[in-house]
Amino acid sequence: MTTSVEKKPLHKQLYIQVLAGIVLGALVGSFFPEFATNPWVKALGDGFIKLIKMMIAPIIFCTVVSGIAHIQDAKQVGRVGIRALVYFEVVSTFALAIGLLIGNVLKPGEGFGGAGANADAVSKFTAQAHEMKSIDFVMNIIPDSLIGAFAKGDILQVLLVAILFGFALMMLSERGHAVRSFLDDITHTIFTIINIIMKAAPLGAFGAMAFTVGKYGAASLGSMAGLIATFYLTAIVFVVGVLGIIAKIAGFNIFKFVAYIKDELLLVMGTSSSESALPQLMQKLEKMGCAKSVVGLVVPAGYSFNLDGTNIYMTLATLFIAQAMGVDLTLGQQMTILVVAMLTSKGASGITGAGFITLAATLGVVNPALVPGMAIVFGIDKFMSECRALTNFTGNGVAAVVVSWWEGALDREAMKRELG
Repeated sequence: MTTSVEKKPLHKQLYIQVLAGIVLGALVGSFFPEFATNPWVKALGDGFIKLIKMMIAPIIFCTVVSGIAHIQDAKQVGRVGIRALVYFEVVSTFALAIGLLIGNVLKPGEGFGGAGANADAVSKFTAQAHEMKSIDFVMNIIPDSLIGAFAKGDILQVLLVAILFGFALMMLSERGHAVRSFLDDITHTIFTIINIIMKAAPLGAFGAMAFTVGKYGAASLGSMAGLIATFYLTAIVFVVGVLGIIAKIAGFNIFKFVAYIKDELLLVMGTSSSESALPQLMQKLEKMGCAKSVVGLVVPAGYSFNLDGTNIYMTLATLFIAQAMGVDLTLGQQMTILVVAMLTSKGASGITGAGFITLAATLGVVNPALVPGMAIVFGIDKFMSECRALTNFTGNGVAAVVVSWWEGALDREAMKRELG
């Protein structure tokens, strides 16, 4: 059956435009670093990310509330949540274990000649990490006020408010029909705003990439190439191996799924933030047959509980720093990395730099002597944040499909049509 929608010319397709912005940004950053590090160039990337982030709280609130409010059985919501958390923890453990395994086999930190030089910047990050550790995680989920959750843009707080609101509408039954309809209309409006903002995605990708390359330079990657290559290799092994097997069990092909979300992946690569493409991912997942109620719960929760790329990064970076500093980690200490990283990663929400902060928290618990070694990876952290974000993003997309399949709420015909 043919579709009535005409395919856009290549130059009008968003992912081509974003890719062009990334390539152009890298070239400008390499050959015109003074121009690329101009605050106005940086503002292109930062401004685009802020435009997207300002829509995250309302889109999560509306989709979660709508998903719950349209469910007649409250037990189904609890069941989806429990299954999602079980899936998150199992897959996150695989991500941590693969990072440890490959880090021990390839030993990217052995023979490293010295530490990085940016001690002041590292101490700032370390202070932030210790501040994170001192926060009571459970209390931090509860906002100071209903509006405060939206003002801070804290995903977990907004998620809590949305769940309470959704259950309230469910309990109101017919009396809540008008509010449900209103929220559905608001949701469509918000997605329309997102589509308007996405017109600026190529500019945002250009600004972010140009500033990164212009500031750090390709030469700064020299001695760190081993760690970067090991990290990217491990992420690929995880996506193709672990997520690929999970996808096959659920009845879809991981390569076709990655191709299906290529527009969003390129956007994530250009901005180093997996949040930048969250609304579009949720739309695509629903279009490919995932239940709206599952997508509305699993994807937002995954941004705090299912950070596979961040988990891989923390285990690999910890081993790299230990190897570079000549510190032998015992099997017990490496098992501690698994446990500690599983907890500290819950504070990283897919935002650029969050993985580096959680790394500080992990190092401080495993072996405080390793904390100064963060200076070794500080200069290249930005170049690994793209891979963290891409892996986190892909993992959350797969999670929504798998939980929908687990719930028996996956439209196989729609999935076959979209992935085909």
